Amino acid sequence: MTLLHQVRPSLTGISCILFDMDGTLLDSAPGVTASAAQALAAVGAPVPAMEKLRRFVGPPMIESFRTVSRLDEKTAQKALQHYRNAYADHGAEQSSPYDGIMDLLKHLHLAGIPMAVATSKVEDQAKRLARRFGMKGYFINVCGASDSEGRASKAEVIAELLHRLQSEGVDISNPAMVGDRSYDVAGAAEHGIPTIFALWGYGEVEEGSHAAAVAPSPAALLPLILNNSLRSAAQHDSPPVR
Repeated sequence: MTLLHQVRPSLTGISCILFDMDGTLLDSAPGVTASAAQALAAVGAPVPAMEKLRRFVGPPMIESFRTVSRLDEKTAQKALQHYRNAYADHGAEQSSPYDGIMDLLKHLHLAGIPMAVATSKVEDQAKRLARRFGMKGYFINVCGASDSEGRASKAEVIAELLHRLQSEGVDISNPAMVGDRSYDVAGAAEHGIPTIFALWGYGEVEEGSHAAAVAPSPAALLPLILNNSLRSAAQHDSPPVR
């Protein structure tokens, strides 16, 4: 996926943070790849090697079935249902927060920076995982994909999340996305939102070529956000205390 036609948004005056989940907050590859393999086998499609299966982590799963495994639309939809069943049964249990993520969320919360989740996961699964790992309390909202509401792409998830945040009184004048795949960068860019590329996730380095910034670790992400937040800007604009 390329963004050659789009202007890269700048990373200044961050008013709130939108986090991706898989590959950003959670290391979910074991459960996602195992569930994807089970789904492919269930529809009679070849199960690729692990290197290729890892490409299923992050993007909308239906998109991966279409583009990575080249399934036709009817078969892709069947595979998606098998995947969701397998992931709900055992895949989700194989996730875990990345090292440093809980400290990152704690410090951003203490700094008063509003946070939310925009994920391609089905929303109820995303909420369950956030609760399971004790991070849901840090987020004002957790927004994910929804078949019933016609929400599948990252851009659609972000649009819904921004609507929810605004209705809750959150300043969405300058959001920033944090994600590890080109889908995060592209989806955010559709709303004029800059992305900080999470280099610790599953995306290739070149997927972050149109991100506003790159963070090699959660620890490195913290000062990047704090130094570019609205609070930091306000402090710099304030007259010195005499």
